Amino acid sequence: MPVHDHGVVLRHGDGWDGLGAREASVAVEDGVFHLFYDGAGPTGWLACLATGTDLMQWTKHGPVLDLGPPGADDSATASSPWVVRGDEGWHMFYVGSPNATPPPGRIPAFPYLTCTATADRLAGPWRKDPERKPFRPEPGTYYADTASPGAVIKDDGEFLQFFSASAGAERPLRTLGLARTRELSAPWQIDPEPILPPAEQIENSSLYYEPANRTWFLFTNHVGIDDRGAEFTDAIWVYWSRDPRSWNPDDKAVVLDGSSCSWSSRCVGMPSVIAYGGRLALLYDAPGGDSIDHLRRDLGLAWLDLPLAVPD
Repeated sequence: MPVHDHGVVLRHGDGWDGLGAREASVAVEDGVFHLFYDGAGPTGWLACLATGTDLMQWTKHGPVLDLGPPGADDSATASSPWVVRGDEGWHMFYVGSPNATPPPGRIPAFPYLTCTATADRLAGPWRKDPERKPFRPEPGTYYADTASPGAVIKDDGEFLQFFSASAGAERPLRTLGLARTRELSAPWQIDPEPILPPAEQIENSSLYYEPANRTWFLFTNHVGIDDRGAEFTDAIWVYWSRDPRSWNPDDKAVVLDGSSCSWSSRCVGMPSVIAYGGRLALLYDAPGGDSIDHLRRDLGLAWLDLPLAVPD
């Protein structure tokens, strides 16, 4: 799919994100873009906030969540938030885990769990709700090791969350599952089969609906393996469907990878899309150069022309 890369728009290192910034997720309220991202700080990875009006200039505000107490689901990380507006304010679904790699990196480690918070405004303050557990990994399923949050849309009176799922500790098989609810604060029902085969090796989600052709476009990370056996996010893919509940693994294309990214030749991280100024903005993270490191990443911006068309 044709894409125009703008380059880096938010650099790590001058705040809580001293060791890196990754996993951008963008939403808008009252004409102000709110960019949530993971900041690697002195005690771990936390969801941070930056605001701006043009998607290119950002003001950092630091963490919006803190770590939970020892033993809590989010005691080692409270990061990677996805937000959706409800009838009474905003709901946040974020990644929690009691595990992380040793200092100084403290990179979040399995299991990735879905935790929640609410706020009256996108800027916060955000109130965590540790008693509410939307869904959790289940042994013997395609989400046995990971059931972490993803983009939420509303369709036909139902909220649909495209969550990241994985099974297999040694060499995980990754895909996206579909969780459903009619009330954001109610329990979620997980479909028994993923929306795409685990062999696709994808994680994270961001969706855009194109009214010109009545098509949903699902942006996600592909996870590749280098010649030394290391796994890393090597590209952003897109799938398309007229029905957000049904997806064909053959209907996909590469959006951004090392050949189309202007500053990172191997590794391209999690996508987040939002329409602005007659184009579709794609925010992502990358370490730059030929690095595949989880640390020392920055956030980049690319553009896709609208209306978004299904590739030939």
